[in-house]
Amino acid sequence: MLGVLAAGFSSIFTKLAEAPPLIIAVYRLGFTVLIIAAPTYFSGRKELCRINKKDFVFACLSGVFLALHFAVWISSLNYTSVASSTVLVTMQPLFVITGGYFLYKERVGRQGLVGAALALGGSILIGINDFQVGGQALLGDVLAFAGAFFVAVYVLIGRHLRFRMALLPYTFIVYGAATLVLLLLNVVFGSSFYPYPTMTWVWFLCLAIFPTIFGHSLFNWALKYVKAAVVSVSILGEPVGATILAYFIFQEVPTVMQLAGGCIIILGLYIFITSQLKAQLQQNGGS
Repeated sequence: MLGVLAAGFSSIFTKLAEAPPLIIAVYRLGFTVLIIAAPTYFSGRKELCRINKKDFVFACLSGVFLALHFAVWISSLNYTSVASSTVLVTMQPLFVITGGYFLYKERVGRQGLVGAALALGGSILIGINDFQVGGQALLGDVLAFAGAFFVAVYVLIGRHLRFRMALLPYTFIVYGAATLVLLLLNVVFGSSFYPYPTMTWVWFLCLAIFPTIFGHSLFNWALKYVKAAVVSVSILGEPVGATILAYFIFQEVPTVMQLAGGCIIILGLYIFITSQLKAQLQQNGGS
């Protein structure tokens, strides 16, 4: 719940920052790397030195997909609403559940699939108004959906690596690789790294602390203990928080369908998570 709550601030802080999308992304990840560098050094430097080449390459690959996710998703906020962008980027369970089944043989029962379907349906209701609008809103929707695919690959790789890697060494490599990719993209597109308003630097820091460290890092922690599908479906609670925050900060008034969608998401999450807990208890009881 803490991770979902923290992730809900992501689109809010991003929209408040007065900077190009790729710049927002690179400073978000760059500040995160700086914040976790000291804890990683003191508690995980021995493990960092022992990481084999294959795991290191896959961790860096995870960082590449995380960078692509941020690049396209943050760009989407310039073209569509917070609600629609957040909804589409949280379509990732479609990819994660499928990938988890084929890659790791992680099955989701019928009740869990019903809960996931309800949550996804609620997400569609929240953003359906923008889906009916062409032009820039449609471009933003496409970018956000691409972000869903990229973050799904990032989650699936994390599920594989977290069994063998501690949280801090793993996230340090992933966030570091993502920062380097975003730096390169900014250079290629000729982005200006400064100057920016003082408050924009504050929002960069807030993005690093809340939705990244208390959001993404908590999700990465959970990947060691629960299925990738559980983590990805739980993130579907993010649009509810983001929509509420957008109302108070940007005066983006939710429609009746968006409110209904939020209620359906909560119901779907309840059904999905309780079904997974029951399955886990049955598995532990039979082992």
